[in-house]
Amino acid sequence: MEKNDKYLPRLLEVYRKEIIAKMKEKLGYTNTMAVPHLVKIVVNMGVGEGTNDPKVTEKCAEELAMITGQKAKICRARKFISNFKLKKNAPIGCCVTLRGSRMYEFLDRLITITTPRIRDFHGFSSKSFDGRGNYTFGLTEQSVFPEIAMDKVTRTQGMNITVCTSAKTDKEALELLKLIGFPFRR
Repeated sequence: MEKNDKYLPRLLEVYRKEIIAKMKEKLGYTNTMAVPHLVKIVVNMGVGEGTNDPKVTEKCAEELAMITGQKAKICRARKFISNFKLKKNAPIGCCVTLRGSRMYEFLDRLITITTPRIRDFHGFSSKSFDGRGNYTFGLTEQSVFPEIAMDKVTRTQGMNITVCTSAKTDKEALELLKLIGFPFRR
């Protein structure tokens, strides 16, 4: 590759060549820049056992970094809550915010490789939009990702994934995600 050649993720290329035209046709946009697009993807793991053993949170952060291809940020408790035996600054989870080409690569791998590996998977619910065009769903275990070696997993850990779009309504965001190839229930 030459220095001028920039890597373009497959899903971004499909978005630019096909999805923009289909969205303009279906929803009546006249300007290409008005068509909704992906802004960011936030992957979040809440680790309740991290308050007792900080190494559990570090292990989850390493697995999240392998899954997303970006270093995970360890989230800490903001204040002391005695009912939950939670101390201030105790590690309670980790998260990653993906943007740009990493975001498109992660979503492409999620749609094409990971979701077919989910046991008894019939598609995601189309009712998990927040009213502003963002979609959130959860996975019950991290072992569905091919980057995670099954023999090295000490405990199964779920995660929440939020796909943030520039769509103004849920209908526009749903149409965008359907055209991208997101597996929704029928």
